[in-house]
Amino acid sequence: MKHSIAHIALVVRDYDEAIAFYVEKLGFELVEDSYQPEQDKRWVVVRPRGGNTSLLLARASAANQEAFIGNQAGGRVFLFLSTDDFWRDHALYTERGIRFVREPKQAGYGTVAVFEDLYGNLWDLVQFSGGR
Repeated sequence: MKHSIAHIALVVRDYDEAIAFYVEKLGFELVEDSYQPEQDKRWVVVRPRGGNTSLLLARASAANQEAFIGNQAGGRVFLFLSTDDFWRDHALYTERGIRFVREPKQAGYGTVAVFEDLYGNLWDLVQFSGGR
């Protein structure tokens, strides 16, 4: 048996503002944006360029879902964005207004810094050492 994670659902407030952030600020590619009339919602998928796993940007449709926007992991780092050039991407993201909440550091597994997405979810920007 072979499995892989195809999409990770990320609860968002608004499709268009989320697309703008992930595509324009982080440089992700917009894979799909199609209207689903039977559910009156959009199927919006973005992913890092060259990556396999994608984010399904899922607009909150109820108050209980809205409570999780920006806090999908209870304040912990939620997603890990791997890069082949940490310092290039850190500089680019800083220039684009991405807010880093933990400064870059060298760790046993590589170089890492923590940033927030547009809603406050925490991400690691990480360049792994040793082929992780």
